[in-house]
Amino acid sequence: MPKHLTKLSTIALICMMGMPLQAQDTPSADTVVATVNGTEITLGHMIMVRATLPEQYQQMPAEALFDGILEQLVQQETLAQSDDATETRRVKIALDNERRTLLASEAIEMAATDAVTDEAIQSAYDAKYVGVEMGPEFNAAHILVETEEEATALVKELNGGADFAELARENSTGPSGPNGGELGWFSAGMMVEPFQAAVEGMENGTISDPVQTQFGWHVIKLIETRTKSAPELDAVREELSGTIQRAAVEAKIAELVDAAEITRTDKADLDTDALNDLSLLED
Repeated sequence: MPKHLTKLSTIALICMMGMPLQAQDTPSADTVVATVNGTEITLGHMIMVRATLPEQYQQMPAEALFDGILEQLVQQETLAQSDDATETRRVKIALDNERRTLLASEAIEMAATDAVTDEAIQSAYDAKYVGVEMGPEFNAAHILVETEEEATALVKELNGGADFAELARENSTGPSGPNGGELGWFSAGMMVEPFQAAVEGMENGTISDPVQTQFGWHVIKLIETRTKSAPELDAVREELSGTIQRAAVEAKIAELVDAAEITRTDKADLDTDALNDLSLLED
């Protein structure tokens, strides 16, 4: 069969099935999804609305959102074309601010993205962790009670040979009580200050005097101390990326501001209450 006849037959078949030819094309941001008095609404417009929906809509499937987004854009366009819609000074200023914000966001995203390379992450990791003293970690257990008298009595029992874990299970009001009071490993700054200070002043295997915090009275047992080891690079990659990006954005802003010719009005020369006067935006 001649090729042109095969093509015509295919087109005829599609038409008979009621399928629009454009539905066979790969969609793009320029794909027109509606027109309002000749003004085109594109798939790109819909994508931008979809991307800025509130969090509760972000997990919804596109099919469930499509009609609502399209209808919103159609209604907005009809309103925008109506006689009541005029580009007032307020609208023009708002558009100026929106354009400035969007362009600034693009520049920030580019600066942040370009800064994160494997080399930059490795360098940041080496500077923060390699050859750096990480400080001690502590493995401790505690018994939490409401009064100093209860804590003192527990210390006396422990010094007399009582089992710490058993006393914790029987007496501790803290969430670690059922687990024998064990807190696991922690480092400086992870516990409230009176508790942390007491632990740092203890030797392995010893029992503290009663220690008061906002949670009550603690009897602490320091089980073991070790030097904190550096984390694996992959475990902190995201954290390092964020640090690199923030530094890059701050540096880029400083560079651009320093290079720009900028004038600023001294607020002493202006009635700052004008900042609250929306009537100044009226035509």
